[in-house]
Amino acid sequence: MAAMSKIAAWAGVARAPFLLLPVTLVAAGVAAAAYDDRAYILPSVLALIGLVALHAAVNAFNEASDMQTGIDLHTARTPFSGGSGTLPSGALSVGGARGVGTAGSIIGLAMGLYFLVRVGWWPLSLVMAIGAVSVLTYTNVFARVGLGEIFAGLGLGLLPVIGTALVQRGVVGPAAWAAGIPACLMTFNLLLLNEFPDELADRAGGRRNLVLLLGRRSGGTGRSGGAPRVPGGALSLARRAPPPAAPGRGGPGSRPPGPPPAPARAPPRGARGAGPRGAPRTGGRRPAA
Repeated sequence: MAAMSKIAAWAGVARAPFLLLPVTLVAAGVAAAAYDDRAYILPSVLALIGLVALHAAVNAFNEASDMQTGIDLHTARTPFSGGSGTLPSGALSVGGARGVGTAGSIIGLAMGLYFLVRVGWWPLSLVMAIGAVSVLTYTNVFARVGLGEIFAGLGLGLLPVIGTALVQRGVVGPAAWAAGIPACLMTFNLLLLNEFPDELADRAGGRRNLVLLLGRRSGGTGRSGGAPRVPGGALSLARRAPPPAAPGRGGPGSRPPGPPPAPARAPPRGARGAGPRGAPRTGGRRPAA
């Protein structure tokens, strides 16, 4: 029973119900890679493990920080905001939450190092660097200087989608960008929406998110104005992406393997029964009406 309660506490600080987000992001990246060219099972599974671990790490570090600053002690918890309540209930210590975050970071780092060896260091190293900065400094840096929503959109939106596509063959196709940009905007909006119920507690805890910087009216206008543009932007980007490559082809418009077709031969000059451009001769006589 004690072991089960400990696992439940770990899942609580990891915010297990929200870990479906990285599943959808990896699925989008795999689908985009398959659309552009092809996708593979092993890198897709490893990317999913690494991203879920990193998302759990962000959540656990955030829970630990909110407990220390007192934010979680003054929030009205909802299914989407206010923290999990695991630390205020005493089910796990702040150190235990940091342990969950550290474990998730190590797993994510291990997956990243594997992919660096497999597909090369550039541009994957840039994606990993931005992701690592987002994980380790989101709570104590970006969420306190008005950049939390942007880096959440990058780290849990755009970068996972294009990163998943990148680890398939080492390239990022246009379909990955078409899927990643709307994912970035939706994660941005999701975090912004969750900040409204926590406004007073976030202000007391020293956070500086868009709701606090711009006010509830401006923040709500930005969210409601941006959300309807996401589907339209996705359709616009998808229309500009080239069609998928057929199996066995190198890309759109490429010729299937095999020798090129023989060029058409012109009929010999003076051949009977053929006129200019192969038209049948009429012998100079006008056809009957």
